[in-house]
Amino acid sequence: MNANRPTPTTLFSLQGRVALITGAGRGLGLSMATALAAHGATVWLNGREAHGLRDAVQSVNQAGKEAAGSAHALAFDVTDEAAASTAVEQVLAQSGRLDILINNVGQRRRQPLEDLPAQALRELLESNLVSAWHLCREAARPMRQQRFGRIINVTSIAGPIARAGDAAYTTGKGALEALTRALAAELGAHGINVNAIAPGYFATEANASMVKDPATTQWLTQRSSLGRWGQPDEIGGAAVFLASPAASYVTGQVLVVDGGYLAHF
Repeated sequence: MNANRPTPTTLFSLQGRVALITGAGRGLGLSMATALAAHGATVWLNGREAHGLRDAVQSVNQAGKEAAGSAHALAFDVTDEAAASTAVEQVLAQSGRLDILINNVGQRRRQPLEDLPAQALRELLESNLVSAWHLCREAARPMRQQRFGRIINVTSIAGPIARAGDAAYTTGKGALEALTRALAAELGAHGINVNAIAPGYFATEANASMVKDPATTQWLTQRSSLGRWGQPDEIGGAAVFLASPAASYVTGQVLVVDGGYLAHF
């Protein structure tokens, strides 16, 4: 066996790896950060405001204690290209490398076509697509030099399917899925794997009003195979898998984590 290949006991180890996760102050981003740290990674948590990341950093540090994982706050607006580039430089300066990038930030604006101005679409795409493009480009530079990298874009089941009144979000997530495939094709020769995670319906803070609505929960019970909301900590395993040696031969793929929503009709 090749000495550089992982053993069964190290398949999911992230010891020595450095990750940057956007939108990691709460919800799915925080859950993914927690899981990566628990498997040994040093995780940089992004959010717009530093004070909003304090509790998240403390929580992730606690989760990573046994595996020597740790967390740091990295406050910047992902739509500010200069700030995003500076953030990557900071990670490199303080951690010496960048192995994993998870583009998790996403905004939503549910409006029908006739009510959605083109400028609103542009703003949504800046947040959900262009910011990810820019961070992929910035992160790919050190990853090329290392001959190793893992880029994970958080898309949505709204990429491959659509519903009325949500065209802007579906457009952005569908484009992010296409970007994932394009970058997998371009960066694979440099040792960089690029994949996506497409979440379904998760009981996050952003969905709190929907979770509390009995009609929505009843609909989801009937519409999905597992018949329930996903819990935020159920996304962590997908992120660990795609970031770990276990996924060394996986690239250009979208891992759907939706409780069987797409499978159930």
